[in-house]
Amino acid sequence: MRLVTFTHNGATRAGAIQGDGVVDLNATNASIPAEMLALLQGGDAMLAAAAEAAASGDAIAALADVKLESPILLPPKILAIGLNYRDHFDEIPAEIKEKRGLKLPTVPVVFNKQSTSAHSAYDPVELPPESPELDYEAELGVVIGKTCRRVPKERAYEVVAGYTVLNDLTIRDWQRATPTMTMGKSWDTHCPMGPSIVTKDEIADPHNLGVKTLVDGEVVQDFNTSTMLFDIPSLIAHLSTAFTLTPGDVIASGTGAGVAVFRPGQPFLKEGQVCRVDIDQIGHIENRVEAGGPSFIR
Repeated sequence: MRLVTFTHNGATRAGAIQGDGVVDLNATNASIPAEMLALLQGGDAMLAAAAEAAASGDAIAALADVKLESPILLPPKILAIGLNYRDHFDEIPAEIKEKRGLKLPTVPVVFNKQSTSAHSAYDPVELPPESPELDYEAELGVVIGKTCRRVPKERAYEVVAGYTVLNDLTIRDWQRATPTMTMGKSWDTHCPMGPSIVTKDEIADPHNLGVKTLVDGEVVQDFNTSTMLFDIPSLIAHLSTAFTLTPGDVIASGTGAGVAVFRPGQPFLKEGQVCRVDIDQIGHIENRVEAGGPSFIR
């Protein structure tokens, strides 16, 4: 099942993709919440009800007539993993590793992206006036489906709802400015994800998925999730040791080599460019880079 959050006729709802259409799950079965986070909080029983509603084909709108939003509009937590691919670690110049004391991780490197960075799969992303150093990082997103703590690795998949495509967009100079990465990783619009949450029953092996990033059609990243240093069960076990994971939390599982900051000439994303991330069996997201961002007080 491919779960989406979509807007149609002015209303934003939880749905499921069926062919070229989107089934409005709540309109099909009123016991299913109309909001994705509440749906996920319903656990396995609610996902089963959603699958039945999706298969019915009722209350369907054409995909071409709806706007796909971030599958989870405001995730409770976005937990990101740094340096989780050996080739990404290897592409860091030796002098930078020495200056920062970087070594191949022996435990997951964890940082957070603020929930307000969550963004839709196809809407423009912001190149802020404060920095020209906007970089891409293609990642497999793991969506948590159960409230859990101290999950043993052998039970980790029990708490997974599904998987999504994610771009861990980063403002590199802001990332470097402090020992922690939050400020460089959390700008509004800088966690586009989607276009759907593909439930775990549809992904036989999340550790055998090809991942690509394309900038204006040129492939700049090409790696496979089989090369993670810390696999998904290890990440869930590690994170849940320290704190409770809840439905709708998203784990950004790390990126492979090819990021702009370590490519010749540092070709950071520029206004007007289009950045696309593809992951096998899940789909793609594609975002145009637009300059600026609003200033407001509400």
